Amino acid sequence: MRHPQPGEWLADKLSQGFVGDYKPFMFVDGEGVRCSLYVSGCLFACEGCFNRATWNFRYGTPYTTELEDRILADLAQPYVQGLTLLGGEPFLNTGVCLSLARRVRAEFGRAKDIWSWTGYIFEELLQDSPDKLELLGLIDVLVDGPFDEALKDLRLQFRGSSNQRIIDVQKSLVTGRTVLWAARVDASRSYEQVEKRPLI
Repeated sequence: MRHPQPGEWLADKLSQGFVGDYKPFMFVDGEGVRCSLYVSGCLFACEGCFNRATWNFRYGTPYTTELEDRILADLAQPYVQGLTLLGGEPFLNTGVCLSLARRVRAEFGRAKDIWSWTGYIFEELLQDSPDKLELLGLIDVLVDGPFDEALKDLRLQFRGSSNQRIIDVQKSLVTGRTVLWAARVDASRSYEQVEKRPLI
């Protein structure tokens, strides 16, 4: 497994604008019914990765306006809770992900949530490049950290290994502390857990 220093891996030098797959109306890539975009390209190279094909930055097909329009149309369905960005590594494909996430916010505001998976640690992203910071600001829930096969646990919700965290990004940015996400108990209330370390 490889891991970068802040600013070492830049999307504008690595991304080829390809996507490995788009899967509408999924039930496993986050809470509720979701539209999932799998971007192509990842340098983390985690042992045991479930989607090794998307390590290649030219795997799949180029991202297009037509695909983006289709995703927005699918998200407009009232039973769809939101968008999920995964891959591959979304934060090494910010050209694709920012285009889509900006449109989601422009057309739906916060009525549709955005989830993402990343091999980065949340606090690392806060110190990285402006495009990563902008994408982070558009995301609601982030599953962070590289998959670690030695810590694999099939009982975990929405993550493959116990080192990974599910983070409520917007609450974390507002409070200055890493707030861990928890599933809603009912339509009007959710529980949360706050880590003790402050954001960098």
